[in-house]
Amino acid sequence: MTLCITNGKMKAVQTMTDLEKLCSRVTEAADCAVITDDVNRRYFTAMKSSAGTLVVFPEKAYFIIDFRYIEKARKTVTACEVILQDKLYEQINELIEKHGAKTVAVNADTCTLSDLIAYQQKLNAEVIADTKLAKIITEIRTVKSQEQIDKMIKAQRIAENGFAHMLDFIKVGRTEKEIQLELDYYMLRNGAEALSFDTIALSGANTSLPHGVPSDKKVESGEFVLMDFGATYDGWHSDMTRTVCVGKPSDKMKSVYETVLTAQLTALDAVKAGMSGKALDKIARDIITDAGYGDNFGHSLGHGVGVEIHESPYASPSREDILPVNSIVTVEPGIYLEGEFGVRIEDFVIVTENGCINMTKAPKELICL
Repeated sequence: MTLCITNGKMKAVQTMTDLEKLCSRVTEAADCAVITDDVNRRYFTAMKSSAGTLVVFPEKAYFIIDFRYIEKARKTVTACEVILQDKLYEQINELIEKHGAKTVAVNADTCTLSDLIAYQQKLNAEVIADTKLAKIITEIRTVKSQEQIDKMIKAQRIAENGFAHMLDFIKVGRTEKEIQLELDYYMLRNGAEALSFDTIALSGANTSLPHGVPSDKKVESGEFVLMDFGATYDGWHSDMTRTVCVGKPSDKMKSVYETVLTAQLTALDAVKAGMSGKALDKIARDIITDAGYGDNFGHSLGHGVGVEIHESPYASPSREDILPVNSIVTVEPGIYLEGEFGVRIEDFVIVTENGCINMTKAPKELICL
């Protein structure tokens, strides 16, 4: 239910759930769809489990789940009919017959070859494994509801509180692994369901590795410490990166940091619905290139975030995809100087019609500890 104002009066407007959207569009791919991957199963049913089969028809959806999860499913899953799994393929065939389906779509992005062969051999319908279903699911997941955004904001606040905590923890002599573990432990004990991904915590020359792995290296005075991390709240992710300095930075470190910050702030000012990911990437990349560091920014400017840490839309030199209203995208320019240091600053934002709303509130001016 969504509230809107019409003729000066507040009215409740019934909005479609994501599963209802999938039901309404499933015939673009086939007569019905079968979904079994963990991420999309949870996305459409709101239930976390390691098993279960979602069968979607235009008229109705069904969730077939085994005895281990049936009690939880009956309490949790309200968007579709819950069925206790007995003989899975026979049960799917009964539903296919009931709804008169002739074709069944599976998600080509997630369906394994062995599952595809089993479906083709055991289902009484033509099994379609092209990209149509995956495209429909991506389009539905790209546009977030307010409830979904609220969960990501909660996840982000957990991560930001972790960052504030780390400003008192990081000091000369701490190892990268100690920094990683302290940040992880803080987020997990302060509301995170899980980590969004393996936390990156790097120092000194290691910060030139965009996705480096924390080591036993100790922080030294005059070094950058780069942390890329996020929390998960009720299945929804956050993502942020901050680079701080322990001690006094060199003039070159300060100059590179300011270049990255300028690129990020300029891109944040430019974000709006209707622009392409390629155009957004170019805005930040041009600033870094003009500063002489174009060859040192080797990754995309950003990516979507949701029930996965990397999802649509993408802001990269090769993506013509248009950013829709209420999509989420990170803005994370970086400069990486091999053998010296690296800087990355990352926020993630809600794309709006005329700009964006930044969900990241942590400070990003250069912090020297």
